Amino acid sequence: MNASTTARGYDVVVVGGGPAGATAADDLARQGHSVLLLDRAGRIKPCGGAIPPRLIKDFAIPDHLLVARIRTARMVSPADQRVDIAIEGGFVGMVDREQFDEWLRERAAGHGAVRANGVFERLEHTDDGVCVVHFRAHADDGPPQGLAASVRTRCVIGADGARSQVARQAVPGAERLPCVFAYHEIVRVPQDGLPGYDAQRCDVVYRGELSPDFYGWVFPHGDTASIGTGSADKGFSLRHATAALRQASGLAGLETVRREGAPIPMKPLPRWDNGRDVVLAGDAAGVVAPASGEGIYYAMFGGRMAAEAVHEFLASGDARALAGARKRFMKAHGRVFWVLGLMQRFWYSSDKRRERFVSICRDRDVQQLTFESYMNKELVRKKPMAHVRIFFKDVAHLLGMARV
Repeated sequence: MNASTTARGYDVVVVGGGPAGATAADDLARQGHSVLLLDRAGRIKPCGGAIPPRLIKDFAIPDHLLVARIRTARMVSPADQRVDIAIEGGFVGMVDREQFDEWLRERAAGHGAVRANGVFERLEHTDDGVCVVHFRAHADDGPPQGLAASVRTRCVIGADGARSQVARQAVPGAERLPCVFAYHEIVRVPQDGLPGYDAQRCDVVYRGELSPDFYGWVFPHGDTASIGTGSADKGFSLRHATAALRQASGLAGLETVRREGAPIPMKPLPRWDNGRDVVLAGDAAGVVAPASGEGIYYAMFGGRMAAEAVHEFLASGDARALAGARKRFMKAHGRVFWVLGLMQRFWYSSDKRRERFVSICRDRDVQQLTFESYMNKELVRKKPMAHVRIFFKDVAHLLGMARV
């Protein structure tokens, strides 16, 4: 971008170049719209990096971005009960967010989106009703570092994270988005491996000392691994918990490549648009799955829904089209979020319940339905008797009638 861009207009300005923003920018650029993709350089979100087959297929992710293929998930209870769940007939892909996000941004640029590195500051509407996006450009982007820049646009997509400034300035109630805080450490794994470590297995550890309301994880990333945890308890030390998890997993002595932390939203916002010219996507809209913490697929799907809504808005001029982003997302995934939210509130509330939750995960019906739903991103309805069996098993666990 150069200084002349301050006088230029775009159909859409996408603020935030993570999976949601990059996907929205790519879709809109492919449809022939002029798009500016504004992103903060050097920002890597803490993330386990898991992407299901549905994401790989729907968003045409090439194999070279997969740094690992996970074929087993290990659930570890507070009492160190271990349940290994094989991922039959497929795998879960793992990506490094530094490379993955940049590839998504470059794909959008390859289809015509203009990239700009900078920090969003504010929205303004001129006397004639045109939206102006103000930001500070980075040094490698033309203007000297810190120099204010601005662009005119017909529409803005706010995909700038859980503490979205776009959302707080434009969408009523966005400042009340509940969040947890996630923290992880990327460590380098020796090529000859480690005792107890499997490069094709994700470990999910349910233990109150690692998180009072979530879980700890060890996720392989090829030459590296992500080790982390999260919690909504502001007094809980995520760094100490991660150190304890590294020690328990035999990974304490490994080289630490980087440390990252960020807020993660707990539930979708009740409104994603301002009824005029702004719509939200990704963490800014609150779309991280409860219980699992999965966000990449939902961010990219939400980015696509935002792009569809903006495309309709640009074609019709009817701002009511922007509300379609949330309506379509919640129709597709609202029930899953509701079920996962109930599950997290109940099963993650104490170590006693976490112990029973891991025991439930031994059940073959639970494993099959869970992974079919995860891999395909929809609740499985084709096996009604399995659902009935799971219901009665859950009741037995709730009443303490099942053996742990």
